[in-house]
Amino acid sequence: MNSEEQQARIELRAWQLKMQRSPSFLNNFARRVQVRLNAFLPERVHQAITAAIRQMVRGVLFGSQHTTGKLLANATFAQRETAVRSQIRNYRTMATAEGAVTGAGGFLLGLADFPLLLGIKLKLLFDVAAAYGYDVHDYTERLYVLYVFQLAFSSQHTRNATYHRLATWDAYRLTLPLNPEEFDWRTFQQEYRDYIDLAKMAQLLPFVGAAVGAVANYKLIAQLGHTAQNCYRMRYFTARQLE
Repeated sequence: MNSEEQQARIELRAWQLKMQRSPSFLNNFARRVQVRLNAFLPERVHQAITAAIRQMVRGVLFGSQHTTGKLLANATFAQRETAVRSQIRNYRTMATAEGAVTGAGGFLLGLADFPLLLGIKLKLLFDVAAAYGYDVHDYTERLYVLYVFQLAFSSQHTRNATYHRLATWDAYRLTLPLNPEEFDWRTFQQEYRDYIDLAKMAQLLPFVGAAVGAVANYKLIAQLGHTAQNCYRMRYFTARQLE
């Protein structure tokens, strides 16, 4: 194992411990508050939001798989890591600029930030997958991307279960439904919405919207990139152990 792999493994172990951490008191309190707030919304509203998110994500997934860069074939681990770090920086810069523009544009333009940022996030995940040598034209790889997304933006309760799926992916993928509609879209949209609500609501305020949008988007992309990088590192080292 070279120095690049050793450093990546150290970072991966620290991240794995964090992903498996039990929910704290604050996690439990925040979850109870969010569950109560969600309870105020009528069921038809939840269904409408779920349907909208599902269609939005499926549209981005379909488009991104045709615009993703070529797989890095016969690349070393260090080359893949370098490519991924570069992609995270580029998408972070893009998302920061997008957040500043939509945040400065007032309420209506601020609302446009949601689908725009979602597209940037999913495109980043597709490019990270390609950099590590995984073909997103494969249906199960696109589901893997969705679970990585869910892991990055969910409560600690959901995070524990999602991490377990990803940590045992080779076995779990054999149980995946053939129909993408059977993916748990309700949990996906609700956890994502709950996670970013507080971070993004201030973006709709006048005067401070641009700054809030830029900072929030920067941090959200950094969080997603860090999660994706460690998920694919986990697959890499798992495969190495099986060789």
